[in-house]
This record gives sequence, C-alpha cells and structure tokens, in this order.
Amino acid sequence: MVTRGRTDGTRPVAADGVPDAVGEDATGGEGSAAPVSVLRPVRAGNGFEETLEQVLQLLRLGLVPPGDRLPAERELAQHLGVSRVTLREVLKVLQDQGMVESRRGRYGGTFVLPRAAAADGSDELRRRVAAVDVEDTLRFREVLETGAAGLCADGLADGGAARLRAALEATQGARLEDYRRRDTLLHLTLAELSGSRSLAAQYASVRATLNELLDCIPLLVRNLEHSQQQHAAVVEAVLDRDAEAAREMMREHCAGTAALLRGFLA
Repeated sequence: MVTRGRTDGTRPVAADGVPDAVGEDATGGEGSAAPVSVLRPVRAGNGFEETLEQVLQLLRLGLVPPGDRLPAERELAQHLGVSRVTLREVLKVLQDQGMVESRRGRYGGTFVLPRAAAADGSDELRRRVAAVDVEDTLRFREVLETGAAGLCADGLADGGAARLRAALEATQGARLEDYRRRDTLLHLTLAELSGSRSLAAQYASVRATLNELLDCIPLLVRNLEHSQQQHAAVVEAVLDRDAEAAREMMREHCAGTAALLRGFLA
C-alpha cells in the first residue's frame, strides 16, 4: 500500500494548483540525508544524462522505498549541481516510465512506485547484460570513437566531407522510430572515414553490442536533442580540422550514452 509522506514541512500548493515536482520542502520519508548523501555533482556536458543516471541509481538501490516521497527538489538539485529545469525533465522521464508518480495537494510531491509498476525493459536488459562486459564495451567504444573523430579531423578523403554532412542531416531529419539506425550510420561513417579498416571493423562489432543494450532502454527526446547537438559539434570540429575538439566532443558524447546505460543498469 502506498503511504503518504510526512506532513511537517510540506509546502502549500502553488497558485496554479500544482506543487513543485517533488515538493519544495518535502522530506522524502524517514530521513532524506541518507538518499542524497550518495549523490555527486554532475559534470558539465551531460547534465541530463548524468542526472538521470544518479536518480535512477537512487531508486534502484532502494534508498527511497516504494510509497515514499523523493527528497525536496531544491535539495536534489543542490546535491547534483543542476538546475531545477534539468531535474524536472528527469523526473518527467521517470514518471513516463512508471517509476514515480507526481501527486497534487498539500501532501503532494513525487513518490516512488513499486518496481512491478516500472515498464522500462529492465528484465530483458539484464538478460543481455549478462552476456557482455558492459564497462569494457563502453570503454572500447570510447577509444574507437574518439580515435576515429581525431583521425577524420586530420583530413578526409575525397567525398568524405559530403558523406559526413549527409549522415548528420539524416539523423536530424529522422523519425523517432528510425533514429537509432540513423545514429548508428553516422557513427559508422566516421569510423569508415578514419581511413583505418581495422578501426571500422572493430567499431561495427562494438556498436552491434552497444545497440543490443540501447534497444532495451527508452528513447528519450531530451537525450536525443542533446545527442544531436553533440553530433553537430563533432562534425563541425572534423570539418574545421580541429582534432582535439573533435576527440573531446566525441568523448563527451560517449560519456552521455554511458551515463544513460549505467543509470538503467544500476
């Protein structure tokens, strides 16, 4: 049975009838110090993805049990070092996935739902994870991707720039259900344009493994928008022949994907 949060310290409903996403001064059940103590400041670059990773970890570890209220929005945002806008986007994703629910009224806030109510494909994800070394896959992917971006920035073969632009444009115009395929093709194009057949072959293999995992987690519009910005920045750096910038942006892009997967795997 879902229990209500404590009444002391809760804030009245805002003028529009809707409380803050997790209750401005909500305590998050019996003692919120323990849950927030495991949070760490999010690094710049992948704020949404890393915030989602950490809040998912909070839920997966059971630090806020089903039926309890999450710590106050102000407290969560402060510990994570992110804006409330970013935090609310993350909470909206978790609500869409059936992991939390938002309640109105004097005792309102964001409450954790029983795990059985979650619809995030976690069982299938864990089955696939059992067959691979996730951390090794993520590290190898980052090495290959950053290397490919740097090599491409050193100079593209004839027609390479046009191929890269076309692959980028295809992702920007892709429908949601076709996005992952277009995204894969863009990254494969970068690998192929690196000029190393071995790199391209290894990347194709690691990407196939990565997609097996990605197919088990939801496509998040906010994450895709952020990915698109990073894609554009990588391509721009490659075309500007700025190898350092290309490698750094690709490293940041890989870190965002890793954060999402770690969050859903926690």
